[in-house]
Amino acid sequence: MDNARRRRQRGWRWRSNPLRRRTDILEAWIVLAVWTVIALGGALVGLATAHAADDSFALLRRERHSVPAVLAESTSGAIPTGEGPASGQVRAKVRWSASDGAIRTGRAMVDSGRSAGSKVVIWMNSKGQLTEEPPAKGAAAAEACLLGIGAALAFAGLTFAAGRVARWRLDQRRYEQWSREWDTVEPQWGRKGT
Repeated sequence: MDNARRRRQRGWRWRSNPLRRRTDILEAWIVLAVWTVIALGGALVGLATAHAADDSFALLRRERHSVPAVLAESTSGAIPTGEGPASGQVRAKVRWSASDGAIRTGRAMVDSGRSAGSKVVIWMNSKGQLTEEPPAKGAAAAEACLLGIGAALAFAGLTFAAGRVARWRLDQRRYEQWSREWDTVEPQWGRKGT
């Protein structure tokens, strides 16, 4: 009996009822539309965002390559910067051979506690500029997944908020209608009491 009552209460806006107003039907359609857009649109936005992020990380992995280098200064007294993929890294001066054979120097992220002359690996982009190591495939996939979930949740939140605003506006219209009807009926009630 309790389940039958709940089912009747849930779908009351869809059934024929003399007390049902046009705004009740409109509200039911708004709720249905909002949840459909959240389910389908959220999934599409999340998948599109995750795919775009994964493509971006794959592009970084293709464009960047590792180059052997030598530390030009000691990093034993340096304080880690908190930058880069590992928190124990510092920015230090390194020396490497470019593809044309010229010796180049620059500052790159390396592990702290290393002495000058130590061999390190640095990362370069396709233009030959120093850059950070690209994210590994597993880390990139996890980050793409989190970005997709975040985008889907943001889309769902915006859609839900838009639905709530539409329903709030319907409530405002109902209050205005009730106020007008009360202004019409209330004087008649006042006369009956005297």
